[in-house]
Amino acid sequence: MQKKETLRWILLLAIVALNIGCDQVSKSIVRQKIDYDENISIIKNHFILTKVENTGAFLSAGNNLPEAVRFVLLSILPVLVLGYGLFYLLSKNNLPRSIQLGLCFLIGGGIGNVYDRILFGSVTDFLHMDFGIFRTGIFNLADVSIMIGIALLFIQSLKRKISNPSPVENNF
Repeated sequence: MQKKETLRWILLLAIVALNIGCDQVSKSIVRQKIDYDENISIIKNHFILTKVENTGAFLSAGNNLPEAVRFVLLSILPVLVLGYGLFYLLSKNNLPRSIQLGLCFLIGGGIGNVYDRILFGSVTDFLHMDFGIFRTGIFNLADVSIMIGIALLFIQSLKRKISNPSPVENNF
């Protein structure tokens, strides 16, 4: 059983590392090759590469907070939460695979953004999509990892509710 658990840890940590690696490599390329606020159209004007530095959280939330508060809320607290998430992921060997995968993506994306925030004081965002009614803010691959992780956890939650519906009381 020890060997199986070790293999599980290696696989989970590899998935986390791949998420971090893809994020960090893409940000490094963007930092070197794209100027601030430059717009490179990939698919007409629907998919655009650009470069901005985000000192806030998701979609620049908290950007105007005092620096000390921002550091606690956007660096220290996330490190603690991500550390606990990693501990939970590795210590719970009976989690459904989709939960494990979702947590790997969430943790990998979170680490990618927190790493930037601690090292550079901001997070490099560079992807923007505009398909008429579907328009995004500027984001990065860590954000994509986080959203995939959330989607996987949400889908697993729905599956669980469908397969184990809670009894509804009839009050009539």
